[in-house]
Amino acid sequence: MSETILPELPQELWRAGKLELAHGVQQFLQVIRVATAGLGQYLAEIESRGAKDLYGYGSTAKWFADVAGLSFGEARPVVNRAIALNPTRGLDGTELPAVAPATAAAAAEGAVGDERIQQILDFLASLPLDTSAEDREHAEKTLAELARHAGPRQLAEAEQNLLGWLDPDGAEPKEPEPKQPRRELTLERRKDGFWKLNGLLDDEAGARTAAALEAYAAPRPVDEFGQADLRTKPERLGDAWVDLVDLAIACPDQPGTSGYRTLVHVTIGLDELKSGLGTACVDYVGTMTAREARMAACDCLMLPVVLNAAGEPLDVGRLRRFVTPGQRRALNIRDGGCAFPGCHRPPKNCHAHHIHHWADGGPTDLRNLTLLCGFHHRLIHHGDWQVRMAADGLPEFIPPQYLDPLRQTRRNTLHRAA
Repeated sequence: MSETILPELPQELWRAGKLELAHGVQQFLQVIRVATAGLGQYLAEIESRGAKDLYGYGSTAKWFADVAGLSFGEARPVVNRAIALNPTRGLDGTELPAVAPATAAAAAEGAVGDERIQQILDFLASLPLDTSAEDREHAEKTLAELARHAGPRQLAEAEQNLLGWLDPDGAEPKEPEPKQPRRELTLERRKDGFWKLNGLLDDEAGARTAAALEAYAAPRPVDEFGQADLRTKPERLGDAWVDLVDLAIACPDQPGTSGYRTLVHVTIGLDELKSGLGTACVDYVGTMTAREARMAACDCLMLPVVLNAAGEPLDVGRLRRFVTPGQRRALNIRDGGCAFPGCHRPPKNCHAHHIHHWADGGPTDLRNLTLLCGFHHRLIHHGDWQVRMAADGLPEFIPPQYLDPLRQTRRNTLHRAA
């Protein structure tokens, strides 16, 4: 990235001539564009390492939105452009090349801004899937060079010419939609460990499902510290689905669960579980990291399974409920819902979290327990936030240093009267 010196403002700007004004605008514009390109390199590196492992956030865009004071809708295109313009790394360490390297070079020189960059990226995304790598590279280089001097209309005309050359037949006509059945549901586990849920519902079932999801998918209100809910609508609906499943599992009459939230079969040694290194099996249908198992074990039935070096079971422990129904009722009364500052979630949508984790010797008593919703429970386990019990017997939270350099303690005041 070329070095750009920040121009100095005249002491009396109103005395500047028209050429000096124009030159100042051009200089500052170049500084902004070069700085944006440099910011993109940092964001691409955070994306490569994983925002969840670094800061406890589900995505780089969510983390950047909090740091920059932006909405998720404002932060997401900035991060997407950064990933497209810079090489990143996959989960296995494999380097992933930039989508538009020639455009990235022009951006690093301050020759093109976000609008033209996004225009080029949108064009590349619209190309047919069978476009060869050579044709795609040629089109991107042509547009990147043209964008240095051309406006949006001239660039759009060049894109139409390129598209006519690369895809003369246009898009294939879509087949008519098949007749929608009354009710269908499929659930399958993908190779990457995620589960794919698909379904079709008749009007009545769809309306009931939508009403139930919408009731739990409302955005979290902005708290007293200005933190807003940055989840997208699909993410909020996904969390609402999990809340509904948790409520169904917690029902005492639910077949197979008897009202217990989760049954975790731990197939690793206790030392591995304490260190957070290893894997655990959840109801024999998949694996999770030991780090995730530590979080699930806060409020569940835990069935320890001790294995020998060959993987054969040596001992299967008895079920033990870590949080009793009486303790849960006391937590509901004391915390009134999620104890994280600014969270409005009621007790029925919360987990009981061990402040000093049980795997590290923490006791299961009210002085070591607090209620947390699923989102903030994960943030405490995987992020830089900390929770402790204050002298008055109520939980208080310590924010990460990058949000509050003084790390002053915070509490949730939404669930109890002043």
